[in-house]
Amino acid sequence: MHNGSPRAMQRQRLRNRGSTVDVQEIRKLETYLKNLFGNARMRVVPRPKKEDSAEVYIGDEFIGVLFVDDEDDERAYNFQMAILGTDLG
Repeated sequence: MHNGSPRAMQRQRLRNRGSTVDVQEIRKLETYLKNLFGNARMRVVPRPKKEDSAEVYIGDEFIGVLFVDDEDDERAYNFQMAILGTDLG
């Protein structure tokens, strides 16, 4: 059950829609992020047991999740990154 927030409802819609991210798409996303952030250490990898999203890393450090958004019949991606207070030092 979701908490009713727009983000939670969007994730539920994506789960229901069955959008998947394939290997070729992951490679394109990885190349895009490397170019966008100027960081060759960026990696995009499939999520275990989840086909509607991929994990994003810089080197071995997990930094966020890319979710597929097929709303309005146009493929897009939402990048979600959490920053913990303890990470800020």
